[in-house]
Amino acid sequence: MRILVATEKPFAAVAVNGIKEIAKEAGHEVVLLEKYADKAQLLEAVADVDALIVRSDKVTAEVIGAAKNLKIVVRAGAGYDNLDLQTCTGRGIVAMNTPGQNSNAVAELAIAMMIFMSRNQFAPGTGSELSGKKIGIQAYGNVGKLVARKAAALGMQVMAYDPFVDSAVMENDGVIPAATLEQMYSECNFISLHIPATPETIGSIGYDLISRMPAGGCLLNTARKEIINEAELVKVLTDRPDLKYVTDIAAACQAELDEKFGKRVFATPKKMGAETMEANVNAGLAAARQICRFFATGCRDFQVNK
Repeated sequence: MRILVATEKPFAAVAVNGIKEIAKEAGHEVVLLEKYADKAQLLEAVADVDALIVRSDKVTAEVIGAAKNLKIVVRAGAGYDNLDLQTCTGRGIVAMNTPGQNSNAVAELAIAMMIFMSRNQFAPGTGSELSGKKIGIQAYGNVGKLVARKAAALGMQVMAYDPFVDSAVMENDGVIPAATLEQMYSECNFISLHIPATPETIGSIGYDLISRMPAGGCLLNTARKEIINEAELVKVLTDRPDLKYVTDIAAACQAELDEKFGKRVFATPKKMGAETMEANVNAGLAAARQICRFFATGCRDFQVNK
């Protein structure tokens, strides 16, 4: 089988070599398309491949239509909103992600963001410490659990809200289960977002929730920009000059946020959540192994278009 690794933002060389080695041992061929500048290059490259590995590259209906032999596509990372799942399902193509492989990198970034904002973006002046503060974690999955552990190690109180996780699991981890989102936002100095962008969550973080935060509260987003209601974010930051917002995904209105709110807001220049050597390698190798298992045994672990 031919496996295409199509990455506008390439994997590290060690990851590419590892992918090739895994595929070779399983009897498959790897084809590379790196740093492509035109969608036409991707459409041409997918024409005769059986499997596809991508990072944040968009696998649209057009791309899928051009991939006549495609049987499986794996997004090397947790989020998979860049894959057209409906079209994949219609074609009988298995779509997967690689959950957990980038989790520690994202969790460390969330902690770094809290420190950065608490210390006034390292500008001269008096900041504050994280120890003794309370963090609320929205979605207690792979990343959320790691953020909880790291925050607790810094002396923070940890609360989490996730309707899909038993409260006993949180309590066993030393985390306070929030009965409602409203409770968590009302009680926590920091809120760390780890929910996916779905029809239910898009635009769900807005004025009502954010305005409940205590004085000096800070909202952290290492998830997806689409979950934020940006118009309401502007309004709440206007009405509450004590609140802060830090994000790993620049808002569509980021220029307006920067102009109006200065150092109360910050966005990384480019999405940095998974930008570590370790995460890069882990996700790439996991994608290759999943594809090889699928071809060898039909294994569909981590399929997201069931």
